Amino acid sequence: MLSALAGALGSLEREALRVVLIAGRGRNFCGGADSVELKALNPQTAPEFVTRIHKVCSAIRGLPVPVVAKLHGAVIGAGLEIAAACDLRVAAEGTRFSMPEVRLGIPSVVEAALLPRLMGSGRAAWLVLTGEPIDARRALEWGLIEEVSPDVDLAAQKLVKSLVAGSAEALREQKRLLQLWEEAPLATAVAASIEAFRRTTISSTERG
Repeated sequence: MLSALAGALGSLEREALRVVLIAGRGRNFCGGADSVELKALNPQTAPEFVTRIHKVCSAIRGLPVPVVAKLHGAVIGAGLEIAAACDLRVAAEGTRFSMPEVRLGIPSVVEAALLPRLMGSGRAAWLVLTGEPIDARRALEWGLIEEVSPDVDLAAQKLVKSLVAGSAEALREQKRLLQLWEEAPLATAVAASIEAFRRTTISSTERG
């Protein structure tokens, strides 16, 4: 599944993109890696395994447009890392979130590093240290997701419609800036914002 998802993301025609929606099939968004497979890993195979997860998450974050995760059922382990790599997350009532790796004798790694930025360090620590699940309402309260809905399909459609109503160029610039703001010093972030504003103003003037 990881290889197929990475391939699908890589095959997108980026110039034509406005928004990407990632959803799961069946009962769950993603139940994470099989526990039997995880227990069978050894020091030689473990890095390759987690690197595959990282490549998928990196491909999501590397898309130049907003990526929306439509979540339902179980969002566990690598599934939660994939959701965290998206820009916005909407969840159905009853969705459950967990990072249970510590209970299998391994830490949560790679894009689990995004969790403190979304939830704050204490809540992220609770999730990865206890391995306990949280429900959609708590995930919303903690900042892990942006919306909970009894009709997640409708909620996702509304969000996508809202996104594509904006300027395609401005959306791309805004996503780039959001990622820069995560780590850049304030002065660097402000300078990059001014330059992005200049570029989009020029483009808007040329279109006008």
